[in-house]
Amino acid sequence: MIVKDLGLVDYQQTCEAMQVFTTQRDENTEDELWLVEHPPVFTQGLNGKEEHILNVGNIPVVKTDRGGQITYHGPGQLIAYTLFDLKRQKIGVREMVSHLENTVISLLSELGINSQARSDAPGVYVDDRKIAALGLRVKRGACYHGLSLNVAMDLSPFLNINPCGYQGMEVIDIKSLGHELTMAQAKQQFVSALQSQMHEEN
Repeated sequence: MIVKDLGLVDYQQTCEAMQVFTTQRDENTEDELWLVEHPPVFTQGLNGKEEHILNVGNIPVVKTDRGGQITYHGPGQLIAYTLFDLKRQKIGVREMVSHLENTVISLLSELGINSQARSDAPGVYVDDRKIAALGLRVKRGACYHGLSLNVAMDLSPFLNINPCGYQGMEVIDIKSLGHELTMAQAKQQFVSALQSQMHEEN
């Protein structure tokens, strides 16, 4: 797995780059993990319903080809894009989702934070408050898009949507739970936890 730290990058351009990578890859292409942050943007998944957009103000809304409903991305949120060949790894989409959820649960556990996944709503939750959102797209057996983990960010834009289609869903970050974690530390710990998850699978 090649890990690329791309820093703060435009959402639309990153999506297009993922699509190109996935279209052009073959059975020998090495899997890549892209770690990024995005400038403020709301993203609407393929099944997104307009009623979940309440008042976005001057933050752009971008329609995208991942699964799921609307969510928010902004600085201070770690986004991990998983460009993985699921067919080659012999894992299904649901297994990949579980790997990502368990990666975050493991990372948070290291900080002393208890968190859970939910069968009815992908993502990771601390006492029913969402700390990580997840959405994947699969083409020709390979997945792209991925997961966002709220590290230390302005959470107020989440009040302008029904996060992931859930009215009144409270969203939190690691900082609001009383833990200081730099973005560099978050990236390092995420990669380590994900590699452990994928290694256990193999």
